[in-house]
Amino acid sequence: MLDFSVTFLITVINITILFFILKALLFKPVTKFMADRAQRVQDSIDQAQRDKDEAKVLLDKYEDKLKSAEAQALEILKKAREDAGREAQLIIAEGKRSAQDAVNSALKQIETEHQTVLAKFKIEAATLVIAVGAKLAERDFSGDDNRRYVNMLLEELSAQASAQKGSG
Repeated sequence: MLDFSVTFLITVINITILFFILKALLFKPVTKFMADRAQRVQDSIDQAQRDKDEAKVLLDKYEDKLKSAEAQALEILKKAREDAGREAQLIIAEGKRSAQDAVNSALKQIETEHQTVLAKFKIEAATLVIAVGAKLAERDFSGDDNRRYVNMLLEELSAQASAQKGSG
């Protein structure tokens, strides 16, 4: 039994010495490696979280800029439509003014031509009346003659008026 206790004691001492040797040579480097690796993983996770937060801030900024750009685009379109509407109204008003000026000019021209034709008609009618009057003055009037000369005068006036309308 003594052999067993000595062997047992030597085994325990060997295991203890081996434990300290392994601890110094193997456990410390492995533990240090594991701690370093855990730290690197934690640093990567922290960096990823910071990158994610930064990306979210940038995304929010870009979304705000996009909304702002959309609002500006809508405002520009609204202003362009309003400008186009005003321009169209100005063009229409100018067209109406031009048309009214043309109508007024035509009416003035028609009135002038009417006055000219009327003056010519009055002169010719007066000449005709004088000529008829002279013819009548040369004749002796009887009832039938008066009617015949009045009818002849009216026919000549009608013919003169028709000739004036046809040439004017």
